[in-house]
Amino acid sequence: MITHHPSLLRLRAPLPAGLRHGTSHALLFTAAAYSPSPPPLRLLPLRVAAGGSSLVGPDGGNRATPPQPGAAALDFARSNFLPLALIGGMTLGLLDPTLGCLAHKYSLSKYSTFGIFVISGLTLRTKELGAALQAWPAGLFGLGSILLFTPFLAQFLVQIQFFPREFITGLAMFCCMPTTLSSGVTLTQLAGGNSALALAMTVISNLLGIMFVPLSLAKYIGTGAGVSLPTKELFRSLVNTLLVPLILGKVARETSKGIAEFVDGNRQGFSVLSAVLLSLVPWIQVSRSRSLLLSVKPKAFAIIVTIGVLLHLALLAFNATTLQVLSCLKQKEESVLTRKEYARAVILVASQKTLPVLVAVVEQLGGALGESGLLVIPCVAAHINQNHLV
Repeated sequence: MITHHPSLLRLRAPLPAGLRHGTSHALLFTAAAYSPSPPPLRLLPLRVAAGGSSLVGPDGGNRATPPQPGAAALDFARSNFLPLALIGGMTLGLLDPTLGCLAHKYSLSKYSTFGIFVISGLTLRTKELGAALQAWPAGLFGLGSILLFTPFLAQFLVQIQFFPREFITGLAMFCCMPTTLSSGVTLTQLAGGNSALALAMTVISNLLGIMFVPLSLAKYIGTGAGVSLPTKELFRSLVNTLLVPLILGKVARETSKGIAEFVDGNRQGFSVLSAVLLSLVPWIQVSRSRSLLLSVKPKAFAIIVTIGVLLHLALLAFNATTLQVLSCLKQKEESVLTRKEYARAVILVASQKTLPVLVAVVEQLGGALGESGLLVIPCVAAHINQNHLV
């Protein structure tokens, strides 16, 4: 099908009014008499060039619209604001730890974590959750993978002999966390998955994670490290740091239509604010542990980043393979596990781990499992990788 731009049709002047009526044959005859040798219509095609559109003129030259300077860089920064903010925070902490140490003195990271979950409550739209009920078998498998299977992997990670020890411990703690708060749903939408199911798994896993995370840490990491973790205190702290601000944000959204409309109309701004608050954590932790981080060899960073990448790929492979096996068990009837939109939601959401919850846990442990900055760094790298490997 060839489409021509209307402005590219070169037509002669319109016929006089008296020559516009009559049958089709009369019209052809009259038009021929009016213009004995009309030039044929010239149709100039519209060509689309890479990086923009250009019109081809009668002389064959392109009239391309030049791209705006800096537009590509601005679009890249907008699309990757969170990883850029995290990397920027770590870089700032390495260059000058003074402000980061001062922020730690006034417990800024605790307030930033509280703010992150208030924003999560404000932006949480539960109207779509009901649409995920029909896919409950897929959602149940996803929750099992998030809260039971991936924490189980932590006991194998802690067996790896690595220096500094906190790198492996931090990655093992990352396995015990619930799924990401927003990026899993976003990736599901981009991949054509069921966003309602992704949202349901995100909300439920983070709520249940308040109970499961302390138990998983105590069983798979505390025991192996010879450390007795304060499970009850950690549970109480997660309730105050995660659940209370989440409920406050959600209540504010549901009780005020004006707040809900304002949040929905400025979701990108709230997303940027949440990313800024999250980036404060690695900035503070790196500032506190700067001397130790500078003593770590670059090879150790490269190895722990590679382990994080392999861990995420293993989770993707496990969830995809297990869903395929479960779907084959119901050959006589169509299972929700066989539907691509549900499978994509489960695979993407169940293969990710959240950084804010890990940060809250590290803050509450107070160095019981090692230096806080060294525990957080590999998890920041893993958080960035899991959003760019799909």
